[in-house]
Amino acid sequence: MASLCLSLHQTLNTNPLAALRGRPLSLSFPGSSTVSIRPSGRRATAVTTRASYTPTPATERVISIASYALPFFNSLQYGRFLFAQYPRLGLLFEPIFPILNLYRSVPYASFVAFFGLYLGVVRNTSLSRYVRFNAMQAVTLDVLLAVPVLLTRILDPGQGGGFGMKAMMWGHTGVFVFSFMCFVYGVVSCLLGKTPYIPFVADAAGRQL
Repeated sequence: MASLCLSLHQTLNTNPLAALRGRPLSLSFPGSSTVSIRPSGRRATAVTTRASYTPTPATERVISIASYALPFFNSLQYGRFLFAQYPRLGLLFEPIFPILNLYRSVPYASFVAFFGLYLGVVRNTSLSRYVRFNAMQAVTLDVLLAVPVLLTRILDPGQGGGFGMKAMMWGHTGVFVFSFMCFVYGVVSCLLGKTPYIPFVADAAGRQL
């Protein structure tokens, strides 16, 4: 009985903060940072540590960059009016002419590349979401590039000439410029290991994954 009373007396007189002495307190904040508070005597030392950043592997960047080459190659046909008006712009694309000629020398290369990219990369769950998302953006952009061709064949604005021909030239030039900007944006972002989000395309691509 005496020992029980002594134990209860010691428990009541114990400082509840003493049990926390020497134990570090960790606080996590948004932005991948953690603050650890380590008590030392009467003062507490705060140590901030940041979570390690994992860079995007080089293989994933290469696959993503190659994916954006599909819609870019297929969009060059829309730039013929621009190249005819400004021939010097064609000099910027001369370095890729050998690759483009090789691509066009393969029968049905566009269809083979399209289904190969969709079935081999987008639907390949063994690949990371980074690669699959970029490939899906390229596939979606390539599908959208087929719309102006269908409209041109249906409406045939160049037959009557005049305003219809000018509208077709402006439309094709705009499509090419937009595709070229998407290609540059995608390539630069993938080189930096970042995820490009193309307007009007990223949302549609994200829903397919």
